[in-house]
Amino acid sequence: MPTMPEEQQPQRIEGDSLVFLLVGLDAESAPDTGVGDTEVAAEGEPAAWEAGAARSDTMMLLQIPADRSAATIVSLPRDSWVEVPGHGSAKLNAAYSWGGPALMVETVQNLTDLRIDHLAVIDWAGFRQLTDAVGGVRVDGERLDGRDALDYVRERKGLPEGDLDRNRRQQHFLRSLLEQTLSSDTLSSPTRLNGLLNAVGDVVSVDDGLSNSDIRDLAWGLRGLDDGEVRFMNAPVVGTETIGGQSVVILDGEAAEPLWKAMKEDAVAELVERGEAPEDLGEEVA
Repeated sequence: MPTMPEEQQPQRIEGDSLVFLLVGLDAESAPDTGVGDTEVAAEGEPAAWEAGAARSDTMMLLQIPADRSAATIVSLPRDSWVEVPGHGSAKLNAAYSWGGPALMVETVQNLTDLRIDHLAVIDWAGFRQLTDAVGGVRVDGERLDGRDALDYVRERKGLPEGDLDRNRRQQHFLRSLLEQTLSSDTLSSPTRLNGLLNAVGDVVSVDDGLSNSDIRDLAWGLRGLDDGEVRFMNAPVVGTETIGGQSVVILDGEAAEPLWKAMKEDAVAELVERGEAPEDLGEEVA
């Protein structure tokens, strides 16, 4: 999956920390494309991204420090009112629809001043398939299969804080999945790790710069990770407004600046120690 030419990327900070943009699409996508087009080109080449085929329903930033001792996941509300290059102010989730992976990455990089090293995209069908492939995920004592899990993470209208509560649900689900994966020693067992990576590879599209061996090496490097070392946060918000007849989320740029700086400089642990990190959202859900 192509994203942005190297010369258009923000300058890389020295070190081996990584920032991923994780995107969930609100459409059924063709295999290996991350877009709604159902045609796949000959000889296994993915179909080209098609404007308007899908919007991003979920967006998270994943930062992994150089020593692979922790991970930080920051949710970006889909209704965030942001500047989309070439289109003016709009909801964040429109960027993928208008310009595909490249515009999505550019928009988030402009918003956060972070260099996005890699992109991973999954759609509804892939999410259901992956959940079923790991045997379902236990959330609050109930094991959810793929269909129930999708309903759980996509619920919004019936929740008191709408988009923000949905972020909490998504993080709660992801925390449960990580606990399940880490408690079973999947990352430290070559056989189990291969099974997990095969399941992920079947349904997740990644950028051209991330090879299968890169993914395997990264997963193996995280084998000592404990679920308590995975931090869940939300991009700070001011509140919600109605703009042009649509409800939007207004981000708090000033409050977010220390977080983006810490992620950029591989200093999230220090930010947390100082008590300056945004709230942990993965525990309490509506």
